[in-house]
Amino acid sequence: MPKAPDFNLFDQNGTTHSLADYQGKWLVLYFYPKDDTLGCTAEACSFRDARADIAELDNVEIVGVSTDSSASHKKFADKYHLDFTLLSDPEHEVIGAYGSWKPRRLMGREFLGTERNTFIIGPDGTIAKEYKGVNPQTHADQIITDLKSLSLR
Repeated sequence: MPKAPDFNLFDQNGTTHSLADYQGKWLVLYFYPKDDTLGCTAEACSFRDARADIAELDNVEIVGVSTDSSASHKKFADKYHLDFTLLSDPEHEVIGAYGSWKPRRLMGREFLGTERNTFIIGPDGTIAKEYKGVNPQTHADQIITDLKSLSLR
């Protein structure tokens, strides 16, 4: 399995997080385009609503990453009662390192932006599973099923 790229980013509370902070734990690292938009809100709220099921698996953390500022993440987390870490990557360095900074298309216009991708990183810091272009409504259930199959119990 490939080693997960390291990161060092601020969260919604101004605290710095790195990959090493999650050593010994399973990390669900998901990349999303923008706070408080339809798909991104659905995805974040589905992770929030699945927290009890994920907590049963023990030793699993959820972390979201977008180019939005820490202040934007704070408002987003407060508005939707998100109880997990949201990291700010305004220069899209980490988003790019995980292959999630891609050409996108919206209303006939092409631009570079964040692709909705998720990575399950094992306790040893390697990528155990990756998901490209996920469905925000069903993704949390898919993650729970796959975490269970990785023998986390």
